[in-house]
Amino acid sequence: TTWPKNLPGMGLAPETMAKKIKAMSNGRLDIKVYGAGELVPAKEVFDAVSGGSAQMGHGAAYYWKGKVPMAPFFTTLPFGLTAQERNGWLFYGGGMPLWKELYAKYDLVPIAGGNTGVQMAGWFNKEINSLEDFKGMKMRIPGLGGEVFNRAGGTAVSMAVEDVFTSMQTGVIDAAELVGPYNDRAQGLHEVAKYYYYPGWQEPGPNLELIINKEAWEELPLDLRAIVENASLAVNADLLSEYTERNNAALRELVDEYGVELRQLPAEVLSGIREISYALTEEIVEKQVAAEAARALELDGRDEELAKRIYNSYRTYREGVLSYHEISERAFINARSVK
Repeated sequence: TTWPKNLPGMGLAPETMAKKIKAMSNGRLDIKVYGAGELVPAKEVFDAVSGGSAQMGHGAAYYWKGKVPMAPFFTTLPFGLTAQERNGWLFYGGGMPLWKELYAKYDLVPIAGGNTGVQMAGWFNKEINSLEDFKGMKMRIPGLGGEVFNRAGGTAVSMAVEDVFTSMQTGVIDAAELVGPYNDRAQGLHEVAKYYYYPGWQEPGPNLELIINKEAWEELPLDLRAIVENASLAVNADLLSEYTERNNAALRELVDEYGVELRQLPAEVLSGIREISYALTEEIVEKQVAAEAARALELDGRDEELAKRIYNSYRTYREGVLSYHEISERAFINARSVK
């Protein structure tokens, strides 16, 4: 997995999945789980499973964006889909077949493996009042959120979860985005930073993944495949429920007991990074579409345009669900909040 062995929530999800699979299969399928660094480093999980040195992996697709530029679409995009919306796209809006097609060329089979819900914007040791405050700042922030941060004038730093505390403590980085109160408290980030900002514009509903080596998957009988898939989907739902409750409790503790200063990012900052985010997403898609077209022409004249199909599916679904949620989810939450 890409997570430290005993990280609450995400780190324990693969263990929960393995236990469910063993019980449901009556011991026919027994999975040994290795935390980050035990078998391979956190950022090498994709290659290990693709190459067959591990049969399964658990992580997040946006970690592989250097190898698979469209992979972040299957974790999260800045100002993108919430957990509920993302599940709708994957399971009923056409996202899952596209994800499988994208990973097939790497001999991988993906299954949704968890979601943390809306994350936090991160920990900072200075107030953020404008985009200018990002300039010269080094921040641990993965995925496309990191590229947006770069374009806003900061420097995104990639590092494993277990290295964030020490890096903040020693000044290697000036800010860090990890997950949310549940994991952030466990990692002690309140001890090395003063301000805790929201909302998590960069990760509104990050989907985690179970990836399986294609050869190992095809060797399984159909009933065991069904067990693996359903165990993963059970954990996918359970993890979101866990984070919903645990984040709530942890945030109260951080503010009430540890005196963490909870701050909302100013509207000006959110507007600026939203504009950068939308432009960056379209640029990535355009580059990938062009690359796919060139590669297809070199082979046999076919233009696969998988990147364009992924983007169009995502965009069409997002436009529809945002419109619907204006009169459903948002309208209800606004009505409920009126005092």
